[in-house]
Amino acid sequence: MSVGRKIFIVLSSFIIGFSTIFVLLTYIVIRDSMDVMLQTSREEELDQLQDRLVGYYVKNGHAFRAVQDQAWLADSPRSEDRQESILLVSGEQTLLHEGEAVEQLIKRLGVKRTLHVEGETVAELYYYDTDVANLTKLRIGTPTSIIILLGVGTILFVLLSLGAAYWISRRLTAPLRKLVPAIERLGQGEYGIQAPVTSEDEYGRVAVAFNGMSSKLEQSEMVRRNLVADVAHELRTPLTIVRGKLDLLQQNRQPIEPELLLPIQDELIRLTRLVGDLHQLSLAEAKQLPLVRKPTDMLVLLSQIRERLEPEAEAKNLALRLTSATKRTSVPVDPSRITQVFLNLFVNAIRYTPHGGLVHVSLLEDSPSGMLRIDIRDTGTGIEEEHLPYLFNRFYRTDEARARHQGGMGLGLAIAKEFIVSHGGTIQAESKLGQGTTFRVRLPYHDHSDQ
Repeated sequence: MSVGRKIFIVLSSFIIGFSTIFVLLTYIVIRDSMDVMLQTSREEELDQLQDRLVGYYVKNGHAFRAVQDQAWLADSPRSEDRQESILLVSGEQTLLHEGEAVEQLIKRLGVKRTLHVEGETVAELYYYDTDVANLTKLRIGTPTSIIILLGVGTILFVLLSLGAAYWISRRLTAPLRKLVPAIERLGQGEYGIQAPVTSEDEYGRVAVAFNGMSSKLEQSEMVRRNLVADVAHELRTPLTIVRGKLDLLQQNRQPIEPELLLPIQDELIRLTRLVGDLHQLSLAEAKQLPLVRKPTDMLVLLSQIRERLEPEAEAKNLALRLTSATKRTSVPVDPSRITQVFLNLFVNAIRYTPHGGLVHVSLLEDSPSGMLRIDIRDTGTGIEEEHLPYLFNRFYRTDEARARHQGGMGLGLAIAKEFIVSHGGTIQAESKLGQGTTFRVRLPYHDHSDQ
């Protein structure tokens, strides 16, 4: 059953139920009000007759013998004007009938009073006159007329309300009906499909969330396809070289000199490194990367990396500067993994900084996040803004030809990001063309992995 039909049924049930209860309560209130009005209109006469009849009953030995012989209406001053009649019955037996009105008329249009003596019902007294008859007719007719009028009005109200309920149900479910086709198309593999956002309420937020999910699925599918293509491409080059070298060696049919095997060995090393990097990246993305955390002074660790790369920097006449604006430089990390991260960032900074440039690494305590912040800033050519959102994607290169020539496989930054995230930190890149690039890493001072 559709949501719109459920809403319509709920609203319809409420409207019909409420209307029915309103009509019934109105009828009961009016009927009871008319009964009270009828009873109180002749309460004095009935009290007087009751007292006389009960006294007669007690005086005659708890019996109504010869009650018909008494003139019970003789003392009423308005008996002729109102054409009064009384009827006294006990079960099916008529004990007293006085007045011109017939018994059936008295019972149907008269006022009834039950007589009790010592807690026991002894008879039923009916009092009738023209005014009482008119009030009784009014008591019978008024609730009936009102119930008919209310019934007609209620039917019209229910019909109008059902129309409004149908419109409301259609209106409320309209965004869902527009969203369902998009969901079905997404389920069929049409990633990136966008649903119309027609409002700013909860339905609008659902549509926005769906569009975001669809876009992310499209990006994930593109990443998956690109990953397969990139891995195949990366593997094809060294495999082609290895195969070509082996074919050439086989065709020569000469003893193989050791130096002829060096190119094959280089390509095998490249393949091994590629497979190893992909394995580490997959473990990190699956949150299964083993980490051996221990308190590590990042200033010391970065100094060791700086000393290790000093010869490469001197070859390009680069200045490697390391400064710290905080004394809290110790964080719980896996030194091996973090060394791999910063070694990659250092190498990239040196590689893309021209001769005579500067690579500056600074440590400071980041107040907003409460983490240790490490900035690696270079004075290189910078990165175009359009490339920044994709820097940490697998196999992504801003300069395809140069990266391949220099041996990069486009996995270093992706691995660096996953390693930092595994430590509970963050990494981001900022760059301006002609001014250089800054990689900003934040690492927590406390290990929250077990919390």
